[in-house]
Amino acid sequence: MTVMETTAEATGTDACAAPPEQERRPDGRDNYTISEVVAFTGLSAHTLRWYERIGLMPHIDRSHTGQRRYSNRDLDWLDLVGKLRLTGMPVADMVRYAEMVRAGDHTYMDRYELLEATRRDVRARIAELQDTLAVLDRKIGFYGDATSVLAPEPS
Repeated sequence: MTVMETTAEATGTDACAAPPEQERRPDGRDNYTISEVVAFTGLSAHTLRWYERIGLMPHIDRSHTGQRRYSNRDLDWLDLVGKLRLTGMPVADMVRYAEMVRAGDHTYMDRYELLEATRRDVRARIAELQDTLAVLDRKIGFYGDATSVLAPEPS
């Protein structure tokens, strides 16, 4: 089982295994240098090497000269990692998730529970942000009204 083969939905395929919605890769390619991956993802080469070192990335193939060669699957995985980062998931949990994926199908329930917990955290943060936005909207409305009252009349 590869890192990208995660819990399947009714279709039996993993949505993360599909290319990202905004395709940024050249057509017909499945072999990228680290500098190309940096350009595609916006991540630094240092970050990509670190992800590999800590076990967040699967084994990355190497050329005959030892240069890293990333596949489309690797780019898909990095897209998922980026989404997990946006959720606020700790790196240790992302590494644990990657390890569970590599461990195989018997970890589906553990992966499910980890993602469910992350979703609960994201929903709580969204609710906090919505409350914060409501406060900002009230303040902006107040200052907008006050500004129109205090503004000098045109001559």
